[in-house]
Amino acid sequence: MKKIVYGLLATLSGLVLLFSYRTSLGDAVPVAAALDQSSSATGAANPSSSSGAAPAEAAASPTATASATPSAAASANASGLTDGSYTGDAVNTRYGAVQVTITVSGGEVTAVDVPQYPQSNGRDRQINERAIPTLVSETLSAQSAQIHFVSGATYTSGGYQESLQSALDRAAA
Repeated sequence: MKKIVYGLLATLSGLVLLFSYRTSLGDAVPVAAALDQSSSATGAANPSSSSGAAPAEAAASPTATASATPSAAASANASGLTDGSYTGDAVNTRYGAVQVTITVSGGEVTAVDVPQYPQSNGRDRQINERAIPTLVSETLSAQSAQIHFVSGATYTSGGYQESLQSALDRAAA
């Protein structure tokens, strides 16, 4: 009988601890500030992030556009990417659309902007304020869409990767 009582108390204690565990991601850095830092770290200015528009304003327009605007003096490089700014497809995920814009200079991706990403509630914002700068950093390091997903932001990471690939495809065309 004692063993049963101790077993039930241990199970109950374990359940209380499990349900009281806080899954907070800690302090978050605003996405716009993190994107500005990552673009200045690469030595390139990101024209779309310096426009003064907040990511929330950019995400307010739900139109799914796919455009490529290469610069007037666009040139193909050894990497196969043409200099310019390229916007990938807006990819719908379970929590909202994700869209990536890349800037190519000297045949390399020099800046990445994410004008559209899930931010409909506090939890989405908290996750993506951590995930987006990590994905941008991964992109600038890898110079391709072969990047690691961010744990806890799997849907955003998948949408980001798909949109990034479409932007890279446009830059290679």
